[in-house]
Amino acid sequence: VQLQASGGGLVQAGGSLRLSCAASGRTFRSYVAGWFRQAPGKEREFVAAISGSVVTIGYADSVKGRFTISRDNAKNTVYLQMNNLKPEDTAVYSCAGAAYVSSSPTYYREGQRYTYWGQGTLVTVSS
Repeated sequence: VQLQASGGGLVQAGGSLRLSCAASGRTFRSYVAGWFRQAPGKEREFVAAISGSVVTIGYADSVKGRFTISRDNAKNTVYLQMNNLKPEDTAVYSCAGAAYVSSSPTYYREGQRYTYWGQGTLVTVSS
């Protein structure tokens, strides 16, 4: 499975962006997909995750109510709609895939649970 993230860019505070993560391999449709981000000088952090059956697993508290994760299994693509962006959202955003299915929603908040990673896309939010 290969993942390709896109859609990053420069946006003013309060603006919106939609990130896409296109996957190769039909098995990705059954994987949990997650978005993570890493700001300069900071550790990677969980943003959102969604199951293969298109059920949202969860969001980081910092993005809840502003970001929406979705997926189109027919297109093998996962999306992250980001609204009301803030300067603190500035980071490299990466998508990831986890083949293992866990019943614990917190399981997928850890990057080590994911086997497949795409390259990141940079989101810069100006104040």
